[in-house]
Amino acid sequence: MSDLEAQCLARPWFYPFVLPSGQRVASDHDGLLDGIHHTRSSMLRAAVAAQFGATLPPGLQAIDLASHQGWFSAQLLDLGFAGVLGIDARQQHVDDARLMLHTLGRTQARFEQADVHALATDVMGEFDLVLCLGLIYHLENPVGALRQARRLCRGMCLIETQIAPGQNGWMDFGHHQYVRPIQGSFAIIDETEETHGPETSTLGICLVPSLDALLWILRKVGFARVEVLPVPEDGYEQLVHHKRVMVAAYV
Repeated sequence: MSDLEAQCLARPWFYPFVLPSGQRVASDHDGLLDGIHHTRSSMLRAAVAAQFGATLPPGLQAIDLASHQGWFSAQLLDLGFAGVLGIDARQQHVDDARLMLHTLGRTQARFEQADVHALATDVMGEFDLVLCLGLIYHLENPVGALRQARRLCRGMCLIETQIAPGQNGWMDFGHHQYVRPIQGSFAIIDETEETHGPETSTLGICLVPSLDALLWILRKVGFARVEVLPVPEDGYEQLVHHKRVMVAAYV
């Protein structure tokens, strides 16, 4: 066992990584959340194969927004992406991802600490795949984050998120004769006392979109086509029961 593996095995991780020796790291929450990680991974693999083919063309590049500990970045490299850039708001996650991907021998990945809203998208270029998994429902400006994702995307963007109950109908907008349709809605979730936590919002005010709102916003920020992806029958219960979704948005 290498020194790097020993470092990884000495503590629990948010994801059930399997190390080169075949040993599995201990998962946070006694593995209670492993199901959502595996369901997201299954849906990610299916979406990548549908978009790029069973054998990926050479040279594909991806950006993983909210890359956390590098779980999905590693899987993209396993699928055949030539390179992955991981972005996360927390330096600890960046450090964890660098350690884990180094341990796994995935040298084509690099990780940087940054706020998704502050990315210099005009100089970063475009990516064949943009991941936004488990991100936007922790943000107070999810629309701005999706605009950033669109600027970075030249192919497909995958968004996985908690969704809120929807509201639709019509609304008087300044006068009873000026009525506008409601395109969707947001729920406000308070994480202001939990911003120290590793899997929570960094600012504390979270706007969680309804499904209608998410799909409408993706079209309005410039994606040509959007679709809700199917969930495996044995998938994580929140995805199976439509409390969360994974959406593919195409340029």
